[in-house]
Amino acid sequence: MEKVIYDKKNGLWYELQGDYYLPCLKLPEGEQQPVGLWGQRHLRYIKQNRKVFYLNLLTSGKLNGYLSGLDKQAEDMFSRLAKQMAEREGVTEKLKADDQMEWVDRLNNIRSRAKEVINNELIFS
Repeated sequence: MEKVIYDKKNGLWYELQGDYYLPCLKLPEGEQQPVGLWGQRHLRYIKQNRKVFYLNLLTSGKLNGYLSGLDKQAEDMFSRLAKQMAEREGVTEKLKADDQMEWVDRLNNIRSRAKEVINNELIFS
């Protein structure tokens, strides 16, 4: 009995595993790009809450590119939001020189709000 067979109808190879022939499937090769913190958070979210979407990206080989793009978009959005909020609220280098603790407190508050916006708009949607 053959261990591996080829089906001309669908173009798949099958391998004998015990009493059954299972298809020999391989994910398409894709360019690997680094995925940062935002992309990893979104990956966890789609794995748990949007399984079909996750599996479609994974099996098409587009998951890494999608996560990398989302990560870059989130990082750019975070930088832009934090800068705009700081300008609007008067968190400047002068404040840093005058009262460092106040500057740190206000900047941390701004960063927390920017993270919340990004989580709501990009990561958990």
